[in-house]
Amino acid sequence: MARIRIAIPSEGQGGLDGLRAGHFGHCDVFTLVDVEDGEIKEVSVLANKEHVQGGCMVPVQLLAQNKVHRLVVGGIGMRPLMGFRQVGIDVYYDGERQEIRPVVLDLIAGNLPLIGDNQVCGGSAH
Repeated sequence: MARIRIAIPSEGQGGLDGLRAGHFGHCDVFTLVDVEDGEIKEVSVLANKEHVQGGCMVPVQLLAQNKVHRLVVGGIGMRPLMGFRQVGIDVYYDGERQEIRPVVLDLIAGNLPLIGDNQVCGGSAH
């Protein structure tokens, strides 16, 4: 199996034992977890870029440039979700837990759902 890179919007310093950020676009950092054959091989932290109004595509481009394959969010707007779909990043949903490690382990085990259009935040459902 190929190496898969997972991104988790994180608070503060991030890392596998850190806490997830509630709003993906305004997180401090993204914790990046490289997984191969179902095992965590490497963990790194990527600083989020500040995005000005209408700049919700900034994190999309940032994660695409850093070769992310999967993203886990507690919530996301429709525009960035569509952006992630366009660049080939799968977006998964976990709205409950704040700890990063169990969410990553659940994703690796295949226990997290892809986010649905009915789960996006804000805006109107066009």
